[in-house]
Amino acid sequence: QVQLVESGGGLVQTGGSLRLSCTASGDVDSGAIMRYWRQFPDKQREMVARITKEGLTNYAESVKGRFTFSRDNAKMTVTLEMHDLKVEDTGIYYCNYLTTGSTYWGPGTQVTVSS
Repeated sequence: QVQLVESGGGLVQTGGSLRLSCTASGDVDSGAIMRYWRQFPDKQREMVARITKEGLTNYAESVKGRFTFSRDNAKMTVTLEMHDLKVEDTGIYYCNYLTTGSTYWGPGTQVTVSS
């Protein structure tokens, strides 16, 4: 079993910044891919970013240039730095741990961007 503890999020005005963090513990595979997904108010979901053990990242087109995803393998912690936030970034953000044999999800954290 793997547990994911998320922190960060909250309420910010348009153009502001927030930081999300997620730490994996338990029976952790250090080679796991870590991802952040988000669920919009209309329930649509989008993968925001992913990062490999080597630090290779991919981002949704909608966040490129504004979000930065990083990883500390020793702490098994990932951090999503979000800048120039827009109203359309509002949603619940979920940390996701992914290996070939398993996937785990964090409880989610609310991000609200007000105009």
